[in-house]
Amino acid sequence: MEDSPLSRRRLLWGAAGTAGTALAAVGLPQLIRPEEGAEPALPRPGRKAAVAAGPPAAPRTDPSVDYAPAVWVEASESNYTASDRPEAYPIEYVVIHLTTDTLPVMFARFKDDAERVSAHYMISATGTRIAQCVRERDVAWHSGSVWYNYRSIGIEHEGWTDQPVYTDGMYEASAVLTATICAKYDVPVDRDHILGHVEVPLSTHDDPGTVWDWDKYMNLVGTARRRIRT
Repeated sequence: MEDSPLSRRRLLWGAAGTAGTALAAVGLPQLIRPEEGAEPALPRPGRKAAVAAGPPAAPRTDPSVDYAPAVWVEASESNYTASDRPEAYPIEYVVIHLTTDTLPVMFARFKDDAERVSAHYMISATGTRIAQCVRERDVAWHSGSVWYNYRSIGIEHEGWTDQPVYTDGMYEASAVLTATICAKYDVPVDRDHILGHVEVPLSTHDDPGTVWDWDKYMNLVGTARRRIRT
């Protein structure tokens, strides 16, 4: 009996996730040399403005992550929209953000019902910790655009635009995650589909800032994507 398109798609997601997990486990040693020393001390400027979009979501109780290297740190049900993507809406973009605060502060914000903001993933300054806060099937409120929110995955990176701490470890961890998302949902690895928050139409934000090295990042994503067989 011929497989249904949905069955084939779910097999593709599983293959991409497994391959991405394997890449995350071994890293990209031929592309970047691991940094030495302790995790950098981060400055503590003002908070990032909340991004509001959409109504409160229905409860979601499944704690499993979509990306095996991530830990589950769930956002408040009031800070995302429950959905069934990509059946309900296609996932066509990855949006790169900067937290402008430490991860613990951002976790607290995502758990605060009043904040009205979330992202699917957060990556620490050294790239040694990845947290998933919203399931990929659900709609995180991260871009400031309802249209883009429904069609994208948002990834926050620990740091600030005026005092960025973009380590090789962060670039590498983020690139493997983004490549896995691109493989899973057939998102092209190009700058039309992998965007900075500042590039979302009508955005009022400037992250990830001018210091973010897009050439380096896209080369890493492209290399990681080629290593994922689907």
